[in-house]
Amino acid sequence: MESTLPISAKSKDRTLRPAAWLSERWLAVSTALAVLAILAIASAAAGRVAGDRAITSLVGQARAGLPLAAATLAGEIEKQRLIPLTLARDPDVIALLGTYNSTAEANLDRKLKDIAKDAGSTVIYVIGADGRTIATSNFNEPDSFSGAEFQFRHYFRDAITNGVGVQYSLGAVSARPGLFLSRRVEGPNTPLGVVVVKVELDSVEATWRASGAVVSVTNDEGVIIATTVPDWRFSTLSVLSAPEIAVARERLQVVDARLSPAPIRQRGDLTIAQIDGQPAVLAGISQAVGPSAPGWRLMLLLYADPIITRARLEGQITSVLAFSLMIALGTITWRRRQLQAARRAALTQMNTELEARVEERTDQLKRTNLALAAEMAEREKAETKVQRLRDELAQANRLSILGQIAAGVAHEMNQPLAAIGVYAHNAKCYVEAGKFVSAADNLGQIVALTEQIGSKTEALRSFSRRAPSAATFLTVDDAIDGALSLLSGRIREAGVAVIRLGRDPALCVMASRIRVEQILVNLLQNALDALQGRPLPRIEVGHAASAETVQLCVRDNGPGLDPAIRATLFMPFATSKEKGLGLGLVISSDIARELGGHLELTSSGEGACFTLTLPRARR
Repeated sequence: MESTLPISAKSKDRTLRPAAWLSERWLAVSTALAVLAILAIASAAAGRVAGDRAITSLVGQARAGLPLAAATLAGEIEKQRLIPLTLARDPDVIALLGTYNSTAEANLDRKLKDIAKDAGSTVIYVIGADGRTIATSNFNEPDSFSGAEFQFRHYFRDAITNGVGVQYSLGAVSARPGLFLSRRVEGPNTPLGVVVVKVELDSVEATWRASGAVVSVTNDEGVIIATTVPDWRFSTLSVLSAPEIAVARERLQVVDARLSPAPIRQRGDLTIAQIDGQPAVLAGISQAVGPSAPGWRLMLLLYADPIITRARLEGQITSVLAFSLMIALGTITWRRRQLQAARRAALTQMNTELEARVEERTDQLKRTNLALAAEMAEREKAETKVQRLRDELAQANRLSILGQIAAGVAHEMNQPLAAIGVYAHNAKCYVEAGKFVSAADNLGQIVALTEQIGSKTEALRSFSRRAPSAATFLTVDDAIDGALSLLSGRIREAGVAVIRLGRDPALCVMASRIRVEQILVNLLQNALDALQGRPLPRIEVGHAASAETVQLCVRDNGPGLDPAIRATLFMPFATSKEKGLGLGLVISSDIARELGGHLELTSSGEGACFTLTLPRARR
C-alpha cells in the first residue's frame, strides 16, 4: 500500500500536464485567430470608409472647381459675343452691305483680320442678306470664306429673323468644330446682312486640360460638343432614339456624326470611362453653364482611382496600427493591474490631497467670479454713461444747429407776422365799412399764416427734443422736406439753388424722424458752408433704393474735400473749417449706425457727395 500511492500520484500528474498544455496552446491559437479575423474585418471596413471619404472629397473639389471652369467658358463666349454686336453698328460694315465696293471690301477684310487677331477669334465674316459672304478675316487663307454661301446655316437664319443667332457646329469650309455667334445688321427698311464670329474653343479646352480635370460640355440633346477628351466630341451621354439623333444632327448640321454613346458609365458615386483607350475611374459633378449658353451643361470629373486606392491603403494601415496599438495598450493595462493593489493606498492619499486642492481652487474661482461680476457691472455702468454722453452730444449738436439757423427762422417768422398785422388792420377797416365778406377773407389769411408759424415752431420744438421719438414708418420725402424747411431761411439768404431729384411717396424707412432730419441738416449745413463765395451755388438732394436699402444723397458743386481730410473725415475733431469742431459728421455717422445703416463720402464729379444708407421698410 505504501509503495502504490506515490506511483499512482506520479502517474496522475504526468497525465494532467499534457492536457493542460494542450488547452493553453489551443486557447492561444484561438485568441490569435480571433484577433486576426477582427483585424481583417476592421481593416476592410476602414478601407471602405476611407474610400468613401475620398470620393466625397473629390466631389467637393469638383464642386469647387466647377464655377471656375464654367466661368472660363462663359467669359470666352461673352467676350466673343461683343464682336458681332459692335460690328453690326460699324459704319464700314453698314456701308459695304448697303453698296458693294471692292476697295471697301479689301479694307474691311484687313480690319476684320486685325480684330480677330486681337480678340482671339477663329474667323469674323460679314454675310449679305442673300447669304453670300462679302468680307472675312481669313480672306488671304486657303480656306477663305470669301464668296461662300451660308444661307442654310441656323445662325444666319436666326439672326435675320430674330436679330441674334447662336450655333455650335462643324465649319462648312474648314470642317473644324466651333461656336458661331451672329448679329443682324439693320437697314432702313429691311436687314442688310449678318455679322458672324466663329470661335473654336481650343483655348478653353486647353485651360481645362491644364487643370488636370476631365471637362465636357453637352448641349440640349445631351451631345458632347466641347471636351478635354477629343474622342468624346459629338458623342452622347445616353443612347438616343432615331428621331432624337435626327433632331440633334439637324441642329448641329453635322450629317456624318454617329452620335453614339460616349464610353462613360456610372457605378454608384463614381464614373467609369475610357480615356485614350485606357479605363479610368472618375468622380465629379455637373451644372448648367448659365445664361451665356442656355441649355448647355458642364461636367467636371477628377481622376479618382489613385486617390481612392491610396486613401483605402492609408485607412487600412491606420486601422492595423490602431488595432495593434489597442492590443499593446490592453497588454500594458493588464500588466499594470498587477501593480494596482500596491498603489491603492498611495492613490487614496493623493485623492484626499487632490480633493482638498479642488476645494481650495473652487473657493478661489468663486472669489474670482464675484470679482468678474463686479467688473462687468462697472463696465455696464460705463457703457450706459457713454451712451448717455453720446445722446447728450447729439442733443447738443441739434441745439447748435438750431442756434445756427435761428436768424433764418426769425426772418421766416417776421414775414408772416408782418402780413398778419396788415391783414388785421384791413379786416378792421372792412368791418367798420360793413364789408364783412372782405373782412372774413382777411381773417382767413390770418388763420393760414398763424398755422404756418405754428408748423414752423412745432418743427423747431420737435427737432430740439432731448429724447427723439421712437422709430416709425418714415417717408423719405417727408424727412428731406423737414430738413429743407428747417434750413429754408439760410438757403434763401445764401442764394443757393436746391434741386430735388425725384420724389417717391412709397419709399419708407423705419427710423426716428428727428434723427434722420439731424443727419440731413448736418449734411446740408456742411454743403452751405462749402458753397460760400462760389458762383452759381447748387445743392442736389435725391434718393435711390434697392430691394433692401434706401440711399439719401446730398451733393454740392463746391470745391470738394482735400484728400488729407478724406482720410480722417469721420474722426472726432477732424475739420477743415476755421470755427468747426469736427463733430457733426461723427455724430451723424453714429446716428446712422444706430439706425442700422451707414454714412459715407461717395465719388462725385465735382464738389462733395455724402450718401446716407438705411434699411428699407415696407408697410
